Amino acid sequence: MATHGKQYEAAVKQVEKGKGYSPQEAVGLAKKTAYAKFDQTVDLHLRLGLDPKNSAQQVRGVALLPHGLGKKVTVLVFAQGEAAKSAEAAGADFVGADELVQRIESGWTEFDVAIATPDMMGRVGKLGRVLGRKGLMPNPKAGTVVPAGDLPRVIQDSRKGRVEFKLDRAAIIHVPIGKVSFEEDKLVENLGAIVDAVVKAKPAGAKGQYVKTASLATTMGPGISLDLKSTLSLSAA
Repeated sequence: MATHGKQYEAAVKQVEKGKGYSPQEAVGLAKKTAYAKFDQTVDLHLRLGLDPKNSAQQVRGVALLPHGLGKKVTVLVFAQGEAAKSAEAAGADFVGADELVQRIESGWTEFDVAIATPDMMGRVGKLGRVLGRKGLMPNPKAGTVVPAGDLPRVIQDSRKGRVEFKLDRAAIIHVPIGKVSFEEDKLVENLGAIVDAVVKAKPAGAKGQYVKTASLATTMGPGISLDLKSTLSLSAA
């Protein structure tokens, strides 16, 4: 059975068992209990009242974080011709067609976001086994397969803090909201942007309570339960 170190145990003692914290309180506590020496990521975990096996109850979408994720985002674009020129002008780090497909087939995946124009998907489709495992496969539902005219906007959104979320097999959404070094208000605003996006992504086939539980946790820290009412009130929906 795995055991935790003294620092973790000390952090756990600061979290009141059974209490649902307001977003502001939870963010403050997450920062306070982040004992590791590196700048940890703060993650949001939402358990939804959905059946992941039901195709009518799938949740997938994108949230734009107003304060980003605290890291440089490397953007790759599959495009050719004028679309490729547009992507390069918009600041994409890697732009190409067959040469990029071949490079990725060889195992290279040193980028954070992959975007493609629709005409490229016939070639990009063969990369599903490589990109799918890493959550990098361009997908229309995630807003990463777009017409050439939308490339500049999507590339810039990716730079600002564009995060994808998706329901996993346990009916939970895991998504980062920023770094421990962020100011509390900025983390709360990022949290609100994600909650708003998830609420708006509620499928028509959803029944009963949509969001069942919510919690925050840093990379190395304990989980902190969020009060659902005050957390959902962050949504503008």
